Amino acid sequence: MFEQLVIATGETLLMTFLSGFFAIILGFPLGVFLFLTKKNQLLANKALNHVLNLVVNIGRSIPFVILMIAVIPFTRFIVGTSIGTAAAIVPLAIAAIPFFARMVENALLEVSSGLIEAALSMGATTKQTIFKVLVPEAMPNIIHGITISLITLIGFSAMAGAVGGGGLGDLAIRYGYQRFDVAVMLETIVILVILVQLVQSFGNYCLKRLH
Repeated sequence: MFEQLVIATGETLLMTFLSGFFAIILGFPLGVFLFLTKKNQLLANKALNHVLNLVVNIGRSIPFVILMIAVIPFTRFIVGTSIGTAAAIVPLAIAAIPFFARMVENALLEVSSGLIEAALSMGATTKQTIFKVLVPEAMPNIIHGITISLITLIGFSAMAGAVGGGGLGDLAIRYGYQRFDVAVMLETIVILVILVQLVQSFGNYCLKRLH
């Protein structure tokens, strides 16, 4: 079982960090635009902000298990299959994108409007204000959002494993539940707890380095 635990842990890490990578790459600009298109912001656009909010709210409101089933055709189109570790990454990323986007938006909302006004009054362009004032000032909260998103993905990856996604969730179902092996169930729980603690500790370390 040790070898299978190692393989399952590796699959869980692959699902978590690859889906987290895509969530950050796509969720970050989405969160920035959610903020910038708000009323009285740099790129205020009521209609666009309404559409973006609607997309994010819909994405966050769908339970992950239902989302996995709903995007099976898209998953099969992207990776060629609807089961396995690679297939689980697609719905995991889709679930994490709106979640992280909202985290980014909230992080930017914490930045003082006075800093933005000061940057603009000194002749900074919109692009300079975003990337040299807004994002750097919000970075601690963005790092916090990344940490929470990764921890959430670890939990989602376990659910993905329960429906054929591989990883620790799959191992827990096949051996811990179907074969009534309590030891395997406990081992997977312990590993998941350790993974969460490691991600949280690394996130805390990054925050300390920024301060």
